[in-house]
Amino acid sequence: MSSAPVLVPTGNLATQVYQALKSQMHDFQLVPGDRFSEAEIAARLGVSRTPVREALFRLRNEGLLDVEAKSGWFVRPIDFDRLEQLYDLRVLLECACVARLCGRSEPAPELDALKAVWLVPAAERILDGREVGALDESFHATLVRAAGNDEIARVHWDVTERIRIIRRLDFTRADRIEATWTEHAKILRAIVQRKADQAQLLLRSHIEQSKAEVRSISLASLHEARQRNRR
Repeated sequence: MSSAPVLVPTGNLATQVYQALKSQMHDFQLVPGDRFSEAEIAARLGVSRTPVREALFRLRNEGLLDVEAKSGWFVRPIDFDRLEQLYDLRVLLECACVARLCGRSEPAPELDALKAVWLVPAAERILDGREVGALDESFHATLVRAAGNDEIARVHWDVTERIRIIRRLDFTRADRIEATWTEHAKILRAIVQRKADQAQLLLRSHIEQSKAEVRSISLASLHEARQRNRR
């Protein structure tokens, strides 16, 4: 496991440890199969074992970590069946929100912010994988929020949290970054033009392609992503 910055005690230490470890998983510094002890994490982050233990159990409750009596903590293997189900749920939620947006009498104001990001000349596109990953997540979350149903937005955020680690792999490859720019622009134009059927078809295809990429993920690709992030 790569080194991590020592935490500066501000607020709840257990929450800081939780966020630090989750960030390491999102950035592929921790990948499925990696093992570590509470003492190791505490030493790396410069905190006591009490907040570390609390954070680790929180991550275990989320299905990201597990613990064995003799070998300690480890990052859980990827459950691809569960991931596919979560992607299917994304399709249902986001297509429903797109239909709502296209059916509005006035365009949602949130769309202006999305147009400023995604409808730009190719030369102005951001190509950094981490930045595009964050922008992609914001794009989909904004479409859902703009539809105006807080409960759908809450469920969608929960789904986003659970697939984020794998989803970020989409943005370690130049071809997938380019596809994201192209597909988001098409989806957004269809919504602005209130072409609900076209927008839903494009969105469904976009998410299905991401799901297909998930199927191709191997442990080797996760380790390769970790090596790229260390450069």
